[in-house]
Amino acid sequence: MTHARPHADTDADTDADPTGPETVRSCPFRHDVALEPDPAMARLRTQAPITRIAMPYGQGDCWLVTRYADVRTVTSDRRFSRAALVGQDFPRTTPVPVVADGSINLMDPPVLNRVRRLVIGAFTIPAVEAVRPWVRTTVDGLLDAMAAAVAEDGRADLVSHLAHKIPLLTIYQLMDVPEEDRPRLRAWATAMTSMHPDGRAAAVGAEARLRAYFGALSLARRRRPGSDLISALATARIGDETLTEGELAVLTMLLVVTGHDTTAHAISNIVYTLLTHPDRLDELRARPGLLPQALEELLRSIPFRQGVGTPWVALEDVELGGVLIRAGDTVQVSYLTANRDGSVYDRPDAIDFERTDSAPHMAFGYGAHHCLGSHLARMVLQVSVAALLHRFPGLRLATPAEEVRWNTGSLWRHPLELPLTW
Repeated sequence: MTHARPHADTDADTDADPTGPETVRSCPFRHDVALEPDPAMARLRTQAPITRIAMPYGQGDCWLVTRYADVRTVTSDRRFSRAALVGQDFPRTTPVPVVADGSINLMDPPVLNRVRRLVIGAFTIPAVEAVRPWVRTTVDGLLDAMAAAVAEDGRADLVSHLAHKIPLLTIYQLMDVPEEDRPRLRAWATAMTSMHPDGRAAAVGAEARLRAYFGALSLARRRRPGSDLISALATARIGDETLTEGELAVLTMLLVVTGHDTTAHAISNIVYTLLTHPDRLDELRARPGLLPQALEELLRSIPFRQGVGTPWVALEDVELGGVLIRAGDTVQVSYLTANRDGSVYDRPDAIDFERTDSAPHMAFGYGAHHCLGSHLARMVLQVSVAALLHRFPGLRLATPAEEVRWNTGSLWRHPLELPLTW
């Protein structure tokens, strides 16, 4: 057992690890080369899978855990807490925490279990499936507009025509958000996920506005419920238990902040990956029934974000992988490196639509904080990708892959534009 304590600074982007887990490493926590895995993070998984890291923002350093088995332990073991982060300036990759106090992401069991039961009771798979025909019709309309655009100059942008529209339209449809409010909500959500140090004031203000907006809307729906998701959440009840006004405000706010971004960027990333892996695209065209499992493999293999997300705090001393993590230490996990762990996945860097590995991927998280909206995201991805490939049999990039411009301003990895032709 190693009692790890920091005593030196080094760089995660080095070829050797002579000092062991005691070292506090710096790490870029970003990699802007298309959708290539971050090489510094990949090296940490093999050279220093449990190590101390200095983060760009927040107080102190923290542990970084990069192997699948260790990530699974941290995210499912009750000796690690999210609730202990409340009120703390914890180490992170953004100037302002993306998750707000009162969020379900900062809860532990049994409080977390209560909220999840209430949310699941309203946000059911049948409720999501009920909106699938609407999503299919809306996607068809968006593709009509994209087809008209390509008729004008021979190319059309997937991001602006489909990827950035359908997830948000779907969430707004489920939540029945007034049309006139939607542009400002999107602007506030974008400000919240900025990684730029000059964006701190804007992020704080955006969070406050989003919380206030959804707090008022949730309260109004509780008083006069409709058939929308916010009304279902506001009136969800198990015995005498309901969601509090604060829980409702933060939960509905995060549906817009994270629910849109993750799915929107996944559409662009998945299409880019298929078009730059023609053998996989041909396989999917030849066997369209393979799409659901193909999407799971693409979600596993694509590095969908920069760095790490919301951490945990050790509630007691825990030995993990031969390293002693002390009570009170902050622990970050990397779902991205876990999804490429060669001890879990055969040929982890290969895209294999018929992969037989039994371990579930962690693109939607793991354990008690597994994404509640994962079935909604999967449905939107299935409809969008299936419709796109069916509608445009000759689909291809309208520009060389190396000329595609990538986002560098927020947590998410995605093309700013994805010009297509067919």
